[in-house]
Amino acid sequence: MNGLKKITMVLLVIIGSTLTFSCSKDDEKVEEPKLTPSQILSSISWETTNAKDNQGNDVVLTNLNVSNFVGFAYFKTNGTFTMYNLDNSPKMHGDWSVSADGKKRTIVAKNDAGVVLFTRVVDITVLTKEEFTYRIYPNNNDKTIYFDIIHTPTTHKEPQK
Repeated sequence: MNGLKKITMVLLVIIGSTLTFSCSKDDEKVEEPKLTPSQILSSISWETTNAKDNQGNDVVLTNLNVSNFVGFAYFKTNGTFTMYNLDNSPKMHGDWSVSADGKKRTIVAKNDAGVVLFTRVVDITVLTKEEFTYRIYPNNNDKTIYFDIIHTPTTHKEPQK
């Protein structure tokens, strides 16, 4: 009888080990293909949801230092963008690009006739599928004072002109 218990115990250990090891691959996460910074930016509709100052403090979105950067942004894969204020009124449109290393975003705002109004290059501090943050400087000669403009994904549909 003692031998039967030993054999039963060995069989249970073997069966348990087999089940544990045979199922381990089912739990492995399938890795998603790595997206370029441009692909990340253009694959998501963005909404400004927060801003922080150089001390890390939250800044209300109506603050004059950040209010011009607040709204919905739609970066298209063809290199064009449109931005709207939070009330859906048009803000600007034009062309965009992100450096290959994901550290700079450039927008070239244009009027309806295609004439360039301005070009803005900003430092990107975060660019993931969950957050897009860039830094602005009220005075380009003083890099110690800045505001980080934080965007998160939105399901808000792009308004039609």
